[in-house]
Amino acid sequence: MTIVIRRREKSIVSIEKPQNGDGILTFKKILNGVEELDNKGRAFNHCFLEPNSGLGYHKHIGITETMYILKGKAKNIAENDNETILNPGDTTFTDNGQGHSIYGMSEESLEFIALVLFKGEE
Repeated sequence: MTIVIRRREKSIVSIEKPQNGDGILTFKKILNGVEELDNKGRAFNHCFLEPNSGLGYHKHIGITETMYILKGKAKNIAENDNETILNPGDTTFTDNGQGHSIYGMSEESLEFIALVLFKGEE
């Protein structure tokens, strides 16, 4: 079966101080919930962090997260304060049990795709 989800049908959510970070995160749900992700994940979103905004450091428990940078420049801080500068076309992957934060570093909004999948203990 093929399903088409029109732009007007996509949920848009804004969160202040996401993960105890700074500023505002707005995202459009590319897929609207776990059912559309075949119960294999929690989120597939097109995300926008306003300038001087960022997701605070957080750990992933039972999930993985992949981020694909579309626009802007970002600083990703992973385990052990490992900092990496990200540019359009770069991808990050945070595994189950690992933590990270991401902050926009340019005058424009940071734009990225986020895919959050479930992952149990192996």
